[in-house]
Amino acid sequence: MQNSKQEFFATVAEKSDAAELRGDYANANQDYVIQQNWNAYTEEQHALWRKLYQRQAELLPGRACDEFITGLNALNAADGIPRFETTSDALWKATGWRIVAVPGLIPELEFFTHLANRRFPVTVWLRTPDEFDYIVEPDVFHDCFGHVPLLFDPIFADHFQEYGKGGLKAMRLGALEQLSRLYWYTIEFGLIQSPEGLRVYGAGILSSGGELRYCLEPTNSHHIALDVERCMRTLYKIDSYQAIYFVIRDFKQLFNDTAPDFTPMYARIRQLDLLPADTLLTDEPELIVRQVP
Repeated sequence: MQNSKQEFFATVAEKSDAAELRGDYANANQDYVIQQNWNAYTEEQHALWRKLYQRQAELLPGRACDEFITGLNALNAADGIPRFETTSDALWKATGWRIVAVPGLIPELEFFTHLANRRFPVTVWLRTPDEFDYIVEPDVFHDCFGHVPLLFDPIFADHFQEYGKGGLKAMRLGALEQLSRLYWYTIEFGLIQSPEGLRVYGAGILSSGGELRYCLEPTNSHHIALDVERCMRTLYKIDSYQAIYFVIRDFKQLFNDTAPDFTPMYARIRQLDLLPADTLLTDEPELIVRQVP
């Protein structure tokens, strides 16, 4: 475990200009699971959580999908940082999922293994007030507010488990980069069609004050229907709002489109050029009329 931890930290440093992970990994077990220690949170931290929650909750009507709002109500976390054990009990009754406490980012193998077994890793620490609008490494608010509500939805919950299984397979096939682009553009930054118009289901957007407004407005970003192979070829931005948003019809489409064996798709993508994030291909209709740059 010690050697694997060192390798993981070295990989993170390589990808992030030697930045160090923020969490305390000293007491993590072999699956990177720790205890939440809810009593250690201060009243100032609970107050910051409530402020973050209130800001996002006020932005949700007309922007978040109905399934997310239903799940957020089931999460019942407006008053402070949730107790993971209580949330896990509610999730288990709804969809057979649990959440597990982790120090922060964890290696792909352990992350996908948790998902494949219907366990969602949630970071235990909360951002500081100075990071109210932007944080580099996901914290408990991003993980819990952004991701957990949709785990109360049976179709999305099943899809997320299958994604975990697919991640383990992609590791064996050397195709994690392709699958990570699909994760980014769906689970983190995905949009969904509704009878009332486009809505958000991606956790990265739902936990962001700015992008939750931006992504549904006519801007110079593209909004197109999800095609899995095209999505896996598309690069993404980590330091700005997205240049392209992929839209699903419903969660059943997301489940069905990601059910087939991706092995031949991975092989095809390796032979094709990657697409810059702001690319619009011929005959791809825009779902929102763009703002002229």
